Amino acid sequence: MTSSNEFPGFMNAKTLLSGGQMLFVAFGALVLVPLLTGLDPSVALFTAGLGTLVFHSVTRVSVPVFLASSFAFIAPVQVSVQQWGIPATLSGLMAAGFAYIVLSQVVRIYGANSLQRILPAIVVGPVIMVIGLALAPVAVNMALGKTGDGSAELFPYTQALFVSMTALLVTLGLAVFGRGFYRLVSILGGVLVGYLFALLLGMVDFDPIRDSAWVAAPAFVFPEFHWQAILFMLPVALAPAIEHLGDMVAIGQITGQNYIKKPGLQRTLLGDGLATSVAAVFGGPPNTTYSEVTGAVMLTRSFNPKIMVWAAIIAILLAFAGKLGALLQTIPSPVMGGIMTLLFGSIAVVGMNTLTRAHLELTAPRNLCIASLILVFGIGGMQIGGGAFMLQGVGLAAVVGIVLNLILPGAPQVKPAQE
Repeated sequence: MTSSNEFPGFMNAKTLLSGGQMLFVAFGALVLVPLLTGLDPSVALFTAGLGTLVFHSVTRVSVPVFLASSFAFIAPVQVSVQQWGIPATLSGLMAAGFAYIVLSQVVRIYGANSLQRILPAIVVGPVIMVIGLALAPVAVNMALGKTGDGSAELFPYTQALFVSMTALLVTLGLAVFGRGFYRLVSILGGVLVGYLFALLLGMVDFDPIRDSAWVAAPAFVFPEFHWQAILFMLPVALAPAIEHLGDMVAIGQITGQNYIKKPGLQRTLLGDGLATSVAAVFGGPPNTTYSEVTGAVMLTRSFNPKIMVWAAIIAILLAFAGKLGALLQTIPSPVMGGIMTLLFGSIAVVGMNTLTRAHLELTAPRNLCIASLILVFGIGGMQIGGGAFMLQGVGLAAVVGIVLNLILPGAPQVKPAQE
């Protein structure tokens, strides 16, 4: 039997409370993804905790990160759920996790720089922009009180616009003017204030809470093999893989450690991939390392990775709180729509920033062709193939970018130094 002395700092109240604080910081974004994609927020809590434990088992509890719902998959999951249903989508998300695993082995064999050679900024930047902008109309429709496709009105226009813009403005205010902890919980703050105003306007239905039990198992959904969903979702994993590299560098700079060397990028990628695949097995969204939690680590100087293990355990326990899951389901869609308008735009800006930091000359013919086709194919809805082997949206955009980068002669042109 293992003694507690082998885990200094693990079994104490301070570590437990710190873990609860880290989960609170991640909570708003964690449950936002399933609420936007039609997945169950209680399942997302469970799979975030389980995925984090899987990650730390692979990396031997050496990196202070918490894994939870990935924003990069919101738009692809929405499209996939609409076309093929949740079980088929989950098979695609499992495959996306396996893509991470394959990339981890590429890194193990060829080194960390191999990722940047396969996925340079001229490919990754526009793909991230597509992820953010492809479903911008869905965000606007929800903010206006309509269904995501705009086919039906769920709430009166005036009420919906007031609630969605209130949620948006509070999130903006906290993100821009907030300091310390308040900036870290900007999304959570926007949701809470938007929910409060929706409640005052009679837009909240409490029946799900009354009908739910205090303790209940999450509504797990299991994947069903579907080729179309798999081919659609596989390429989506490429952009978050590059973001994963940036996250490992960022947390390493905060803690003064080089996690690219130890435990190694191959291990962190492997842990992220396994966490995503395990999440899909139970019906949860893909997992990724959370920048909100990284910011909290910097603010609190809580560098002990065991804190994240406690955050994971608390998340798993909260997943069985039936009333909490029902409460999350009562959040009106305009509240979500207001947050989405900022969220989707922010993802697109991350893609723009990827191109800017690489100092690429976007008007150079090679760069122009790659970036243009990624954007138009991804946002315009281009489809290639049919039946079980159809590529479209973000997946098609990523494949087009990778292929063009490999076959077009020359390297991506970079701006002259004086510019």
